[in-house]
Amino acid sequence: MDGFGLGAQVPLQGSDGQTAATHALASAAYRDGPVDKILEADNELYKSKVTPGKWHKLFRPDLGEAFSRAVQVRMLGGARAALIQSFGVEPQPVVVHCLAANRIRKQRDVKLTLITLVCGVLFLPGLLLWLAVIQLRRFAAGSDNKRTSFLGTAVLVAAGFLALLVMFRLPFAGVLPTYLRLMLVAPVIGWFLARRIVERTAVELRERWSALLGGGGIGAKIPEAAPRDPGEKAAEELRQNLEKLSVEQQSNVVFYAGPKGVLGLGTRWGSWTLAEELVPQAGKEIHDFRTWDVVRKIHEQLTLLERGSLKSGFPKPTVKHWIVVPVGEGADSVTRPEGDNIVHYQVKPHEIQRICNEQQFGAGNRHYLGVQFTLWDGNLVLTMMVTVTSLHHTLRVEVTGHALGPVHGLFNDKPAAKTKVVSKSVRFWETREVKLPLTTTDDVVRTAVRAPLTWFPPVLEFLGGKLVLPEPFGLRHVWAGPLWKNRFMADDAIRMATPVLRAVHNATIKVLDEHNVDTERFTNRSLVLGGGVQETSPRKADVYDA
Repeated sequence: MDGFGLGAQVPLQGSDGQTAATHALASAAYRDGPVDKILEADNELYKSKVTPGKWHKLFRPDLGEAFSRAVQVRMLGGARAALIQSFGVEPQPVVVHCLAANRIRKQRDVKLTLITLVCGVLFLPGLLLWLAVIQLRRFAAGSDNKRTSFLGTAVLVAAGFLALLVMFRLPFAGVLPTYLRLMLVAPVIGWFLARRIVERTAVELRERWSALLGGGGIGAKIPEAAPRDPGEKAAEELRQNLEKLSVEQQSNVVFYAGPKGVLGLGTRWGSWTLAEELVPQAGKEIHDFRTWDVVRKIHEQLTLLERGSLKSGFPKPTVKHWIVVPVGEGADSVTRPEGDNIVHYQVKPHEIQRICNEQQFGAGNRHYLGVQFTLWDGNLVLTMMVTVTSLHHTLRVEVTGHALGPVHGLFNDKPAAKTKVVSKSVRFWETREVKLPLTTTDDVVRTAVRAPLTWFPPVLEFLGGKLVLPEPFGLRHVWAGPLWKNRFMADDAIRMATPVLRAVHNATIKVLDEHNVDTERFTNRSLVLGGGVQETSPRKADVYDA
């Protein structure tokens, strides 16, 4: 046992208030359509990449297949790099839905593989002939040249005519004529059976996709993650990796990457600094204190934010001490600190206090006190970071605002029925909408040829391609849409800054007053900042124009 079992004494954050964003991301595991569509959802700072395979047109994955595979490998892989916390989202349910979607597809692929063996491999020449005809037709259908398109249709008609000719012109006695007939018929029968299986699976996947976005919260079943005896090493390893994922989500270590800001928290949109000289009150001496004393008092005040004079519905904040590790802007991975002061990805309290008091200048990690609000059912995450530093006789209290926007709208698109507008038979000047099947001939062929390779993912990715996720990767921030285009969300971010800033300043001034510090300058500066924050406008505070 590696410590990530059910007995790990780590408080796990609940999923209240963040189910919509979690379900939206999880729905991608059940989606169909081209995988390139997910590139539209990328954040401007993080870009996914779709790498084509050797025979991409025939073996290509759809969006759900590529997404599920990429997320599963990235978040559960044994040698994976560290993950960025997914604020506003619970990553474990998203990964579980990816596993469940893969399980549904694998059950489909088992049936398709049996059909391929019976109707395809046993009659391989006929299968290759039909695949060649379909490939030629696909090439012709995608051509803008009408002559080429007509040629593809002609080839398909000719192939059908030759098949009928072989069926009826060959002698009916003997093994070879019978095999030749079955060689042409068996792939067609297999195609009809495969189409029914693919269609039925597509309906099931779409039902799960729709249920997640409809608020049903459909559960994902992954029996392979529940070991029934000690000998099931694969199931036990999967269970531990899922537990490890939840524990890492609760880490109090975050990473600062220059203009990208604190990874996972969104860009920094505002900064307010209270920095004045520490001067004793008249006739008194300053009682010694450390920055941790100020931070502890601020922590107490921030936890009381929900208690106001008015019943305004101000949400309860999450107040947490963060250790911020600096990394390069272009870093393709991050490494979480290890050592005696780290337990389950959590920096111990005494080490947090030491960093707060000592590491304020020069190289090293920094301490921040964060107050976080998860709003709009997980689609909006607002974070205010407070850092207190003391250099020589100057105390500096800095408050910065960070905002993480909603999950991109692509993930909230519900499944739409496939339809086609055609002219009416009699009243040809009028049109009507015809409902089309969920799967086309190309979809059936693509799924059937991929099915036998499901147990060899590297080979399948080589032939069909794969989705490469952006790094450093976290489920939430790489697909976060713009916040400031939504007026209500922008208003929430700006309104939240004022009470937090005043609570921080009031706590600071109270500590200074208790230690015989003249607070007149601090109070005046606080009033100036309090007036300025009322007229604040968001800006890119992590980008310095120098």
